[in-house]
Amino acid sequence: MNHGVTPARPHHKFTEDGRRLREVLTYTRRGSRFSPRQQAAWDAYADDGVIPDDAVDDPDLSWAQWFGREAPLAVEIGGGVGEATAALAAARPDLNILGLEVWRPGVAEALGRVAEAGATNVRFCGVDALWMLEHRIAPDSIAELWTFFPDPWHKTRHHKRRLVNAENAALIASRLAPGAWWRLATDWADYAEQMVEVLDAEPLLAGGVVERWAERPVTKFERKGLAKERTITDLAYRRVI
Repeated sequence: MNHGVTPARPHHKFTEDGRRLREVLTYTRRGSRFSPRQQAAWDAYADDGVIPDDAVDDPDLSWAQWFGREAPLAVEIGGGVGEATAALAAARPDLNILGLEVWRPGVAEALGRVAEAGATNVRFCGVDALWMLEHRIAPDSIAELWTFFPDPWHKTRHHKRRLVNAENAALIASRLAPGAWWRLATDWADYAEQMVEVLDAEPLLAGGVVERWAERPVTKFERKGLAKERTITDLAYRRVI
């Protein structure tokens, strides 16, 4: 982890003349308005369940402190409204689960789902996942990593914004503990092909397309993909070095 000067987070970078720097990010920040249900969940659970963005500016950030215990760390990138998060958290109480999701209404809804599932082992944070992995998560430390249905950026000119590319895969692989799994799913065939090409080429990883992971619940998002007759592809890659 970086223990020197805190690097600027995405959306906090500016040019020398004070203009916001245009960045290639893997997401867009959608609307932040809460539904009444989301607001109620936020009010009830955010104090315990959300790590404030500013907290990650501390280079000595302690995950054990935020979770209130020492336990293996699982990271979910882009959990949306938390359907998979809640189910996995309830099934895996042995893990500390860090949900990295920039869409605040999604986090609010996920907080409610996690609470309904009776899970207390999840903390959410809205800071860019790649920044967090690079600067606040130690190499060789993640017990499991989940990336389910990342934004496919299906227009060719937007493919550069896809999460799974060679540079990002190298970073993520370096943060996995030896033997740890990175599980992915997508309903876009060309993105699945890209994932296989990229991850097969990463020397720290071994794996490929697998049967559907039984622990991953079928979410509303996945059902929409199936309704449009898109094929769901599950992948699993293990840190081997």
